[in-house]
Amino acid sequence: MKATDTFRRTSVRGIRIAAALALAAAALAGCSSEAKGPPAWTAGGSPGASGAPSADPSAGGTTPTGTPGSTASASAEPGSTAAAWKVFTDPAKSVSFELPQEWIAQSVAPAEGTMPGALKIEIKDADGGYLATLQTGLQPRPAVACADDAAKPYVVVSSAPVDLPHRGGEGTIEPRVVFRVIQGYKYFGSYGITNVVGGADGRSCALQNLVRGPEGKGDYSFGDLTELKSFAPDQKVAPAKAFDTLDQAAKYVNEGSEFANVQRMLMSLKIKN
Repeated sequence: MKATDTFRRTSVRGIRIAAALALAAAALAGCSSEAKGPPAWTAGGSPGASGAPSADPSAGGTTPTGTPGSTASASAEPGSTAAAWKVFTDPAKSVSFELPQEWIAQSVAPAEGTMPGALKIEIKDADGGYLATLQTGLQPRPAVACADDAAKPYVVVSSAPVDLPHRGGEGTIEPRVVFRVIQGYKYFGSYGITNVVGGADGRSCALQNLVRGPEGKGDYSFGDLTELKSFAPDQKVAPAKAFDTLDQAAKYVNEGSEFANVQRMLMSLKIKN
């Protein structure tokens, strides 16, 4: 099986996304049963307190729109809603990004084993709810091994190109800002930047929100999770999102203010080479 590395660019707003995701829901319905009841997820919480799933074959793939692994929507112009924005820059001016005026960006101790000069910056909303983490200087790690019978269907709900330094090679694509959904007992979603192929034939065990950095610089990530997977019912989902249907995931992307503002923030990231 071969992962596809090109993207189908489709319109993000309005009826097209709803129709595409309705088709995707029908396609995925035969793969596993869908849990009933209201969505059980939180947008807040600490970044390390939970794991969650993410979906998308290569961050997008050339399969028919609305099928697992397809790009259900692609947005080049994030429709942010925050009235005022500010710019965060670290003291060494190695990274910068925009964020809404009332959001909080806080530098914390980098993860153990990161490269010298690594950064870890947590972003929270005005109420202290966790939104995302920027990490640099991550040690390169191989793609997650995934047996065919363990892989889960995933869908790229939103995908937009972003200009970031990266290294290519097998299993990589051009960097994207994505929101992907992977199927389990619910549809689990995550946003972030990536240039790592998601999986083969629209199925994956884990979707990495990770960019392979230039040689000697280490990898970096910016999103709610560095890796999305399908979680068990007894596992905590936050900070990933969980939806009963793909249509709910589409509404989160296309109708809510949180994702619009997060997307603009992720797309504004600048990394010094």
